[in-house]
Amino acid sequence: MFDRHHGGENALLVQLSLENETHFDDAEFKELAESANVNVIDIVSGSRFRPDPKYFVGKGKAEEIQQAVSEKSIDIVIFDHALSPAQERNLEKLICCRVLDRTGLILDIFAQRARSFEGKLQVELAQLKHLSSRLVRGWTHLERQKGGIGLRGPGETQLETDRRLLSNRIKQINKRLEKVRKQREQGRRSRQRAVMPTVSLVGYTNAGKSTLFNVLTESKVYAQDQLFATLDTTLRRVEIEDAGPVILADTVGFIRQLPHDLVAAFRATLEETQQSHLLLHVIDVAHPERDEHIEQVNQVLNEIGADDVHQIEIYNKIDLLDSVIPHIDYDEHGKVARIWLSSKDNVGIQLLLEALKDYFGKDFVHCWVKLQPQDAKIRAKFFQLGVVVSEQDPGDGGFLIEVSMQKHVLEEIIPDESYILPFDDDQVAANAG
Repeated sequence: MFDRHHGGENALLVQLSLENETHFDDAEFKELAESANVNVIDIVSGSRFRPDPKYFVGKGKAEEIQQAVSEKSIDIVIFDHALSPAQERNLEKLICCRVLDRTGLILDIFAQRARSFEGKLQVELAQLKHLSSRLVRGWTHLERQKGGIGLRGPGETQLETDRRLLSNRIKQINKRLEKVRKQREQGRRSRQRAVMPTVSLVGYTNAGKSTLFNVLTESKVYAQDQLFATLDTTLRRVEIEDAGPVILADTVGFIRQLPHDLVAAFRATLEETQQSHLLLHVIDVAHPERDEHIEQVNQVLNEIGADDVHQIEIYNKIDLLDSVIPHIDYDEHGKVARIWLSSKDNVGIQLLLEALKDYFGKDFVHCWVKLQPQDAKIRAKFFQLGVVVSEQDPGDGGFLIEVSMQKHVLEEIIPDESYILPFDDDQVAANAG
């Protein structure tokens, strides 16, 4: 009979350097484990040309892990790699301790941090898909047949029942998430009708997206110096001077080897990024693995189909660097390529607002519109879009409205350009008279 060992707080971390594998900062894995509220007792490292099919690590390294678990009262061993179900089972049998791979660790963190109904569903779906290939581990004793009255086991009946229940639950969650996806799509269509472009904050986890989001929107979204501090997408309206309102979206952070099941489960959330008009790629400029983080984020953006959305890099946390002041870097075409700032110290934020103003304000107009008495529906449309700055009574039963909005939208609403008056108070008064 084989039962899974219960986990605990004392953890042993295992990292292997594999041939032809890109090297990453080892401290990230420790920080990831600590984000799951475990106490890291020790770290075992090594190198191999390729993973061992039975233990992932070699037999000698596996016995070294077994000895460390026994001597240091380890409750759980966490691998910084994706393990197959067989490898997990073999390791647990050998070292008599709970074994967790990188995918399981990330899923556990997401399960702890999910707050919204949608987020909990997404995490549960990813966990169930990950668990579906590991069900046999907990029911191995039911697969055995024994002779004699009262000893004949049910074989795989219980395992098959469990798989069927799991499959039904996955289908149920997928239906609920499809409903959520339709609701998000409806919300996006409403914003498109309201002519409000969407700007999404993307980036590696703990790059400072939520802090920047709070500064720009004057919100109080949870923000901490930890991996995956926030999971749920948050939307807020931000008024950009001479460019109108935009919707700012704070999205889930990315990380290397992000589980595919998790990416698939969060697809409804990530579609917000895919449908955005602009991406602000927030980067921890002081991190030693900065370039690798940029590459990982772009890889995930490509995976979800958002790689063709225009991107501005936000080099955040310049307060951690010496002699770096807020500034803007331009590309060879004179467009904003990256902005250096510190969201924590609120330094360089004005440069970002100016960049957003330039990006969205090219087609922006501020003018007066003179409507006839029969144009009440057009007047109502302006108020519905939230673009009315002020209104005057021209005295002829019509409407004189001051608007600030995108020019192409204005041209779609009004019958012809004769309705538009220049933004000059004296001229408007004369035209109104």
